[in-house]
Amino acid sequence: MGWVKRNLFFVIGGILALGLLGAAGYYDLKGWKRNTEALQQLTDTYNTLKDLTSQKPSPGNEKINNIAAAKEQERELRDWIQQAGNYFQPIPPIPLVTNGLISGEIFGSALHRTIDQLTRDAMKSSVNIPQQYSFSFQALRDRVEFAPGGLDALATQLGEVKTICGILFAARVNQLDGIERARASDDDTGGPQTDYLTDAGVTNNLVVMTPYIVTFRSFSPEIAQVLSGFASSPNGFIVKGINVQPASSDLGTGGQPPPPPPPVNLGGLQTILQEQLLRVTIEVEIVKLSPRN
Repeated sequence: MGWVKRNLFFVIGGILALGLLGAAGYYDLKGWKRNTEALQQLTDTYNTLKDLTSQKPSPGNEKINNIAAAKEQERELRDWIQQAGNYFQPIPPIPLVTNGLISGEIFGSALHRTIDQLTRDAMKSSVNIPQQYSFSFQALRDRVEFAPGGLDALATQLGEVKTICGILFAARVNQLDGIERARASDDDTGGPQTDYLTDAGVTNNLVVMTPYIVTFRSFSPEIAQVLSGFASSPNGFIVKGINVQPASSDLGTGGQPPPPPPPVNLGGLQTILQEQLLRVTIEVEIVKLSPRN
């Protein structure tokens, strides 16, 4: 006790120091817990942000809102699809029925009428066609019954073939040699190979693409008019390829005599360029927007 009395201030200071150290330890412990919780929250926030930024598309940051930008781009895309729809108008099928049901009898009658009309249109436009030509529907021309499940596709193709012929006849090509289309029905298996393509059409979430190949004979101005007709059509024609070569000396199966040779130049200006008949093969696709768009 004597030592305590002699060192009273020291003892009191030590007790106060221990108390302060205890208080400091307590506050340090509380601060450490707060820091640990804050660090965990920061880690969780960082991981969430990292997950968000790794998404495709990323939502962005405080300066760039990718979600709003994506919604705006989607709106612009839908507006573009709506505007582009004016250039991809579907061609009405033949026959065009209102109740959505096409019977074999109705299609057969429409097929005969369409072939007869195309034959008359070719004559009016002075376009030679093969004798008894069926415009790629030879296998179906004389049928009275048709395989189930294919009439809708055949009606669509019949309307598209009629539109293609209309472009060729409007250009007044010299001769239509043939049209090839994709097989659309089990009835197409028995037709001549010259009526059909080996490739089928393509369908995806955006469009339906139907291929055709047309072969005709004409001179250069008519070829230009055919290409212009496809380009200006509202029905979504896309020319995939074209092959041009000199035609043979006659007009083939049309039964028409070849055009007379040009008169011999007996004087005056000399002919530098002489136009010749060409045989043209065009690969064309008809693009239709999917009904879901």
